Amino acid sequence: MKKITIAIDGFSSCGKSTMAKDLAKEIGYIYVDTGAMYRSVTLFALRHNLFNADGTIREEELKEQMKDINISFQLNKTTGRPDTYLNGENVENDIRTMEVSSHVSPIATLAFVREALVAQQQRMGAEKGIVMDGRDIGTVVFPKAELKIFVTASAEVRAQRRYDELKAKGMDADYADILKNVEERDYIDSHRATSPLRKADDAIELDNSNLTIAEQKKWLYEQYRKAAEE
Repeated sequence: MKKITIAIDGFSSCGKSTMAKDLAKEIGYIYVDTGAMYRSVTLFALRHNLFNADGTIREEELKEQMKDINISFQLNKTTGRPDTYLNGENVENDIRTMEVSSHVSPIATLAFVREALVAQQQRMGAEKGIVMDGRDIGTVVFPKAELKIFVTASAEVRAQRRYDELKAKGMDADYADILKNVEERDYIDSHRATSPLRKADDAIELDNSNLTIAEQKKWLYEQYRKAAEE
């Protein structure tokens, strides 16, 4: 089968990353979690006090420091999946906290942040054989991807998944706060001026509200096989 580019977009906490990671591992492709990249920039901004007390961002300072932000992925031999590294530090758990979740959407609306990260993402995918998930992969990063998937699920289902994920990691979690965060991120992601979240015209939509992980894995592999054999 030919080597292709697979773009998986969708709302927060809808299982995109799990789907993308599993497929990449199964077919031997490189996997890139672009959400982790935006979360890493957010973590950097939080650590360097680039948020004002009212939650606004010190944009000029962040813009100046973007050159000091290096994001990479390294395979975790225990989990068999890639971990996210920020300037050489494994931040995989740090970027999944509610603090980062509640600050990431405003960071992701900044044109200079998106421009820098999209350029990195396009370089990563130049050779194809890549599975990338995010918000604008099929519309902006890889508009010519051979397979585009747009994943959705109800806000309540997504909030429950996020709650379960945090609790399983032994982290504090409040379902009401998570649901509010999910709904706020949906609105910001869909209405931002730069690269808003939207389904590409040629993307295949998957509502996985009521699917098991096994069912969606099977469905996604079928879509890959069809696209790679064309």
